[in-house]
Amino acid sequence: MKNGVWHSIWAAPISLIYRHIVWWRNMLYDEHILPSTRVPVPTIGVGNLAVGGTGKTPMIEYLVRLLSPSYKVAVLSRGYGRKTRGFVMADRNSDASTIGDEMMQMHLKFPDIPMAVCANRVQGVKQLHLMHPEVQLVLLDDVFQHRSIHCDMYILLTPYERLYQHDHLLPWGRLREPASEALRAQVVVVTKCPDSMKPIDKRVVANHLRLAAFQSLFFSHIRYEPVNVPDKTLVVTGIAHADYLFDYIRSKAPEADQLVYPDHHNYSKKDIARIAATAEHYDAVITTEKDASRFGRLVLPESLRAKMVSQAIYPDFREDEAEFNRKIKAFVAEQIRHAGL
Repeated sequence: MKNGVWHSIWAAPISLIYRHIVWWRNMLYDEHILPSTRVPVPTIGVGNLAVGGTGKTPMIEYLVRLLSPSYKVAVLSRGYGRKTRGFVMADRNSDASTIGDEMMQMHLKFPDIPMAVCANRVQGVKQLHLMHPEVQLVLLDDVFQHRSIHCDMYILLTPYERLYQHDHLLPWGRLREPASEALRAQVVVVTKCPDSMKPIDKRVVANHLRLAAFQSLFFSHIRYEPVNVPDKTLVVTGIAHADYLFDYIRSKAPEADQLVYPDHHNYSKKDIARIAATAEHYDAVITTEKDASRFGRLVLPESLRAKMVSQAIYPDFREDEAEFNRKIKAFVAEQIRHAGL
């Protein structure tokens, strides 16, 4: 029997048990038996139904750029992979070990935006607002499954190549919740869309997702910041779904190679030695911003650091951009007006 068949045999019944557990949990929240707390400041939650990378961090960064010129914005995340506990504010002494690699990536880009990490999202927002009472809006990263906090708007992300309607619950598939829970989101964004996407492809996706009348659907592509890509390039990544970046680099340098590590990988001295030895045969080492936030305070050979280039990515809504921006800005303006902030 092939591995895929074996996986289906043992994973399907476990997924069924998992489905019942998740259903009961969500029912308790839906019926207000378990409390979902409203916090004293407007919130937008960005999340997904699946495990793995769907583009949450770039989306939070997009919202910061969109909203911070007009409003006092803050960001709260769990701080996945950090070695600290409890509530931690990002400051000039922070690194990936204290606030997590994704939060460190954002903090390096927006050092003047209040950012914090806390596993307890309710406590985290309250503490963040207490320390920064001027904040008018908190953006919450990876919060869709955290039912204990009520977000005023949810933006749900799903990658084009693996829509939640085509996936299964863990461990059979990658879903943390059933596809039906997408109804909690006001906005659904299909991320990582191909450049060749046509209007008919959007209609096909919309038919598959079957959104409710109150939900808005948008499509985003990956936009790569231009960097120099020599023919002899090594791509080093510790992220989920690194193939998107490698395929892009390969389109610029067909002979490029890669070293792939697990998502949120903590690079050891042995890893650095391997990367440095491999990099001797290349003219450039391209990595992601998330990886760069981990490399930042590590001791790297100067020959390696001199070759390293951080590849930034951004969501690109293309023809959807004006409408997406309008919808988000209108929502935030109404929430802040209602809150009297």
